[in-house]
Amino acid sequence: MPRWRFTRWLTDAGPDVSEDIRRALVASLFGTLPIFAGGVLNSLLVSGLLALRLQSAPFIIWFLSELLICGARLVVLLSAFRLSKEGRDTPTDLYLCLGILWAASVGYGAFMSLLSGDWVAATIACMSAGAMIGGIAFRNFGAPRLAALMIALSLGPTVLAAPLSGEPIMLLTVIQIPFYLVSMRLAAYRLNALMVATMQAERENDRLARHDPLTGLSNRAGLLREMEKRGERRAALLYLDLDGFKSVNDGHGHAAGDELLKAAADRLRGLLRAGDVAARIGGDEFVIIALGVDRRQAPAFGERLIRELGAPYEIQSGLLVSVGVSVGVALAPDHGEDVSELLDTADEALYRAKTAGKSQCIVATAAVRWGAGRRPAPSAGRANGIVS
Repeated sequence: MPRWRFTRWLTDAGPDVSEDIRRALVASLFGTLPIFAGGVLNSLLVSGLLALRLQSAPFIIWFLSELLICGARLVVLLSAFRLSKEGRDTPTDLYLCLGILWAASVGYGAFMSLLSGDWVAATIACMSAGAMIGGIAFRNFGAPRLAALMIALSLGPTVLAAPLSGEPIMLLTVIQIPFYLVSMRLAAYRLNALMVATMQAERENDRLARHDPLTGLSNRAGLLREMEKRGERRAALLYLDLDGFKSVNDGHGHAAGDELLKAAADRLRGLLRAGDVAARIGGDEFVIIALGVDRRQAPAFGERLIRELGAPYEIQSGLLVSVGVSVGVALAPDHGEDVSELLDTADEALYRAKTAGKSQCIVATAAVRWGAGRRPAPSAGRANGIVS
């Protein structure tokens, strides 16, 4: 992300845009090498050909400045791609400022071409500036303020050159160009707003697809995704079941059951360490992926879950209810790497914990694997909430 006050202002996407979307918008400003090459070749060819045609100091200066600026932008762009792949900070501030200088250089060329009296040169330079504006508006939608400034610097100087060109008809550009600049600026803002809204919708849909709507914890799909991120690090998968939830659900209604599930989920969040993931995968069933937890540490973590989640809950304005917690644990890679296999192994260990008296934590042995029909039938309480 930009660090300088000026560049932060240029790339500001508004007050209601999340940090990940801001980063994605800034990343879009770097574009790709083919896009970069198209604009660079155009400005270099135009400035180079006009320098050959007119062979005067202003046009030679323009061509040399294009070479210098475009060369610097290429070096910075390649450096940014490399640093980004390495997960390091990119020279974003410098890249943005070079883009502004590039736009100013194109505007300088159009200005000098109009003053040259060579209308072939003026036509080519102004066409080049106009083409660049289209690219700026629709390529830099991630930062509409930046796009607006680059647009003004690219074609704005033609308005200043018109009264000095000696051709009264050119004064028409004093009216035309400002309207054109405003319309392209508005196009950049509207495209930015559309893109931000689209990105926000995509992220919300992705969040809903991976989270349980009742508790806000991950669902099974989110659990699978987080397990994939684990890589080859050791982890414990703890399968939890709330003992006695059915009686609360049946005795006080589904609303009370839902409130209890949300309260249990809140406590569960408070027990997670950095990097741990909690998910609700059934009515009163939860799963935790605890990174770095081995066979020796898992029982202590399980006992803490039993103790903390088993403390009384106050729901429905003063109603105190209590549930127990049974925990089954599977270990990765001891019991496999596949999430489904780990869930089955932990589920079998959970079944043993429940049949052994409930409110216990049992870590699966290496020999434990899923046995069909050995799991208790789902309770009526598992209808609470919507589980995807």
